[in-house]
Order: sequence, then structure tokens, then C-alpha cells
Amino acid sequence: MLELRHLKTLHALRESDSLVDAADRLHLTQSALSHQFKELEERLGMQLFVRKTKPVRFTSAGLRLLQLCDAVLPLLRSAERDLARLAGGTAGRLHMAIECHSCFQWLMPTIDQFRDAWPEVELDLASGFSFAPLPALARGDLDLVVTSDPLELAGITYVPLFTYEAMLAVANQHPLAGKAFIQPEDLAGETLITYPVERDRLDIFTRFLEPADIEPAQVRTSELTVMMMQLVASGRGVCGLPNWALHEYSSRGYVTAKRLGAKGLFATLYAGIRSDMLDAPFMRDFLLTAKDTSFANLEGVSVARS
Repeated sequence: MLELRHLKTLHALRESDSLVDAADRLHLTQSALSHQFKELEERLGMQLFVRKTKPVRFTSAGLRLLQLCDAVLPLLRSAERDLARLAGGTAGRLHMAIECHSCFQWLMPTIDQFRDAWPEVELDLASGFSFAPLPALARGDLDLVVTSDPLELAGITYVPLFTYEAMLAVANQHPLAGKAFIQPEDLAGETLITYPVERDRLDIFTRFLEPADIEPAQVRTSELTVMMMQLVASGRGVCGLPNWALHEYSSRGYVTAKRLGAKGLFATLYAGIRSDMLDAPFMRDFLLTAKDTSFANLEGVSVARS
């Protein structure tokens, strides 16, 4: 009666909170996914979740099946990983660099899971802010680079991980907190707090301020997200961050998150990999683990748009 595909679709619905996003994640049309749920509910003779609610509200039957998902799907993944190890060998090297300060929030749990599953793979991680990681990837010095700014390089493939929205953090009492969304000219008189990286690696400059020919009154840098939020909450400036990094603070009422532009400022995070390593079993498993960890733990991310 129950099939693995049913558990996978139910699990995807819980993590994405909408039929549209769950369908995207499973590479199905929304109508195909709806039909699959309807078919399963008819088999079981009971409803699994309440339609047209956001976030999705599961019935008692749905919650019981989600318990089964949590028990079975990790075992399935572990078995698939073991088979991959038997088929393709276990040794290898995975040297990574990241061009994203706030990515440590999801990358560390990913690495922990991967290390436990592939102890024979040599792991190394470096920040990609003190050198050019993508050319190093092309040379073979690195095996994977996490970036939101892919460069077209021979022999490099970019695997989309997820799409996120960049937002602006402002103090709760700041005049901008009352606006529906932020326009570039709103930042002309503001101190903009950023991570200490070049402007051409920051979306708020390259895709928001510079196209409008707007310069903030002052730029201040900080290495730590928590320090940036302290400064914002104290009225010392405003700060652009990915929605997943900002959610922890805005959800507690510590700062206010505002959309950049009427339609929002969206970006996609990629894993840059040398094409000849794409089929390595440990590389495929790392990418799956990274996506699973991101969708399970990060607020506001969605299936990659590109």
C-alpha cells in the first residue's frame, strides 16, 4: 500500500511548506504531486493534510506517516551510501572553499554528517575571501567552491543548491522599518554594515545600489553576524544579509527584516565542481547532504531557480 515515493513526497511537503515548492523539489508538476497525494489518501481512506493552509497543517494520519518518514528515509539514504561506497571505492579528497560568511550555518552540519559517512575522504575547508577560489578550483587545488557568483571556466560545473532572498536588517525603531520595501535611494544616508569582502562579491552593491548609482553614506565592516546584528539593533547602521541568516534575529523581534526592492532581491547558491568529479560517489553524496541539510534547517530557502 505504501511506497517509498509516498514517504519522499510527504517529507518534501513538510520541509517546503507548500505543494508548489514540494513539486519543484521533487521535479514534478504541482498537478502530478496533487494527484499522487489524492491517490494515496484514497488508498488509506483518510486525509493526510489540510488543503490551503500555510504553513501546511498535517492530520493525525499525516503526522504518523511523517514519523515513518523520519525512521525509514535515513536508513534508505544510509543503504544507498553504502552501496555507492561498495561500487565506487571510498577514498578521495574533498578540499572546499566558501565565498559566503553566513554559509557556515548550514555547511558545518553538512560536513559533520559527511565526515561520519565517508571517514576515508580527506576533508579540508578554507574561506574563499583571501584568494580567488574558482581559478584554484580549475587548477585542481580545490575540489568544491560554494559561491553565488559563478564564473564560466573550462571544466567547471555549477550545481545549484538553493535560492534565497537577500534582505535588509534595520533597527525596530528605524524609519525604514515602516516601509513596505526598501529602495536604493533609501540607503543614501545610511551606514551600511557588511562582511569585510570586496564590493563585487556583495549583492547589495552589485545588484541593488550600483545599478541605481547610489552610494551609502558610510560602509562599516564586521566579521561576525552577531556583531552586525548588535550594531543594527543599536541604530548604528543597516545590514544586508541572506534571509536564512537574518531570520534567527528578526523572528525574535531583535531587528526588522525588509525586502530589497518591490520584487525582492533573489540569488542562487551554487557548488562549483570540476566536471570530472561530478560522478564520484562521495561528491554526489556531499551534494545531496548539503541540499537536505539546507532545506531542513534554513528558513526561507527554496528550490534553485537557475
